[in-house]
Amino acid sequence: MAGPHPSVAATRLAVRRCLADLPSGSTVVVACSGGPDSLALVAATVHEARAGGWRVVGATVDHGMQDGSQAQAARVVEQMADIGVDETLAARVTVDPGGLGPEAAARRARYAVLDQVAEHTAAGVVLLGHTRDDQAETVLLGLARGSGARSLAGMRRAFDVYRRPFLDLPRDDTVTACQVLGLDAWDDPHNADPGYARVRVRRAVLPALEENLGPGVAAALARTAQQLRADADCLDDLADHHYDRLLAEPAHPSGAAGLPVADLEQLPAAIRTRLLRRLALEAGAPPAELFHEHVLALDSLVTAWRGQQWIDLPGHLRGLRRDGRVGVAPTDTGRGTRGATP
Repeated sequence: MAGPHPSVAATRLAVRRCLADLPSGSTVVVACSGGPDSLALVAATVHEARAGGWRVVGATVDHGMQDGSQAQAARVVEQMADIGVDETLAARVTVDPGGLGPEAAARRARYAVLDQVAEHTAAGVVLLGHTRDDQAETVLLGLARGSGARSLAGMRRAFDVYRRPFLDLPRDDTVTACQVLGLDAWDDPHNADPGYARVRVRRAVLPALEENLGPGVAAALARTAQQLRADADCLDDLADHHYDRLLAEPAHPSGAAGLPVADLEQLPAAIRTRLLRRLALEAGAPPAELFHEHVLALDSLVTAWRGQQWIDLPGHLRGLRRDGRVGVAPTDTGRGTRGATP
């Protein structure tokens, strides 16, 4: 008897490897938009759950960002039930860009729902359907934005309860798997809208690179992301170690908060800037608004200090150097203009 089509087999193997550590009886949530990637993921997870003994919950989120989205969400629920998930859940959210842009705001709203679903179902894992092509697009977008090694490292394979089984699979495999299995995948109109940078990368930039540099560009970009992620993770771990160590040092007699300049000066820039970014984030700086230029400005209080008292940061914050320490505090702790001297 012939085995499954190679693309179907590839999706199933990816899920099997991803969930190899999951005990029997565990609940797995699969996020599904109805597109080929997530539908193939639902099908592969349901198939593997028979041997793994897992309970599969299919979840879809209606962002309400286009006409007919509610009907599409209802259709996805039916498809997931037909595929054989144990339970289906659907939620409608209101997407408030709030300075993030529609894509980022929709992603934030979606993860908020999936977090709630995981808690409600006591799920050990939430699966996402991102593919190798998505990873390549993410790397190119990060490169274009000059976002640094962490952005070029692309999407993580796993974080918190989330896992991405298909990150090594090309999108062609998920599309083909759906076709072979008779699954009618949804073609999201947003995926053809050139107003989105990711769509332009997908439809114009990557094909142009493949045409001019030869096939395999997406796979090479994904490999680069994997290598950079290992390096970035190592640097992050070192930075966390130093951050905890420096915060544990005795406070300055004046009560000045923050990290000691003398210790920061001894650290490599790659570690030091990570510490300063974390310092700003923990003080309340919005991650989406804290750019590399802000971190470099904080770093100047260590490496190029000429008496400037503070630098402005997003979130109504200031980076301050006082009594030999660099800290971050709300702007209402002092008055004046950028770079004012004591």
